[in-house]
Amino acid sequence: MKDERVDSVFTPILIGGSLILLISFAIRSTFGLFQIPIASDFLWNRSEFSLAIAIQNLAWGVGTPLFSAFAEKYGDRKAIALGLILYAIGIFISSTATTPEAHQTLNLLIGFGIAGSGFGPILAVVGRATSPDKRSLALGITTAAGSAGQVVGPPLASILLSFLPWSSVFEIFSIILLITLILVPILKTELSNTNINNENEKITDAVFVALKDPTYSMLFFGFFSCGFQLAFITAHFPAFIVESSSPILEGSLISLVCNSVEGLGALSMALIGLFNIIGCLIAGALGKGHYKKYLLSLIYTGRTIAAILFILLPITPSSIAIFSIVMGALWLATVPLTSGIIGHIYGLKFMGTLYGIVFFSHQLGSFVGVWLGGLFYDIYGSYDIVWWVGIGVGAFSAIIHLPIREKPLSNIKIQTA
Repeated sequence: MKDERVDSVFTPILIGGSLILLISFAIRSTFGLFQIPIASDFLWNRSEFSLAIAIQNLAWGVGTPLFSAFAEKYGDRKAIALGLILYAIGIFISSTATTPEAHQTLNLLIGFGIAGSGFGPILAVVGRATSPDKRSLALGITTAAGSAGQVVGPPLASILLSFLPWSSVFEIFSIILLITLILVPILKTELSNTNINNENEKITDAVFVALKDPTYSMLFFGFFSCGFQLAFITAHFPAFIVESSSPILEGSLISLVCNSVEGLGALSMALIGLFNIIGCLIAGALGKGHYKKYLLSLIYTGRTIAAILFILLPITPSSIAIFSIVMGALWLATVPLTSGIIGHIYGLKFMGTLYGIVFFSHQLGSFVGVWLGGLFYDIYGSYDIVWWVGIGVGAFSAIIHLPIREKPLSNIKIQTA
């Protein structure tokens, strides 16, 4: 059968998938801005809201391989549409929730919704629809679209929160997600599965082979720190800024673009998103001609050094901006490289599921990072310990990627009975 992949990067599937990721991640990146308004309304401890976001991240991790497997069996568009619907319902009902337990339960639904409209299903469909020599760049562009959402989401949420209650903002976000469903029909996969792997191969065969491979385990454990660092910063950095920089914002250069510490929190997340676009594009381009494992090791090393310097030096608006820029450039640059390694080694037919399993480790790290952030803040009154834990797991990931065997696995095509 003829391979119908188009030798082009900007295909309709890439554009549609990128727009869905942009909207999905724009909303996801705003949850840290709701921490103080919600906790203030109901007089919650920091750990109670943190647990809700931690549960959301864990559900996202559990849901990603499930939605990817669903997509590979029943169709990408059905899986992504279901994800968007669950995402919208979860946020809409959360707008009426008044107890920590309700928010924690509803964040299970939100997490599954993010999984269905996130990296797992969308990167897989983009990867399958792109020619091999363009695939790394296409994955980088799609990931960068999620980063663009982080540029748009926090400032939009900050503006809305300035004149609307947080519950109304949640309702607006749920409507936006339902409107996003009009993009789903664009994601029509043009590539037959027989062009990717053995026609008779089962998903259980592919998973079994991958789990026996030490490289897959290294990718799994290495992705933990990525989730830990990113989720901790997303959920707690705006509150950390409010509590660390309020006496020093006035008179700084940063005050020219924002006039409050709340605005500085939104600006920091937007800077991370903006430079994340650049980082993802560069990582995707470099992934074509260089060993992805070495690039991943460099990214984790860079994050570790940046966090050490940020914590040890005085916290100022300028240091916050610089840290946001550096961390943004390294933020999701791991995603096109990690997903690219998985597709290269284990094939594309079940790339979504195999990436989803590795992504579960990422989200397990996210759960721990968000939850520990709130727990240790309530116990010690600061985030210092969690920053240092993140530095330690980042150094671990920088090391564990080095022994990865970045070659196609010869026995991935298993003959089934």
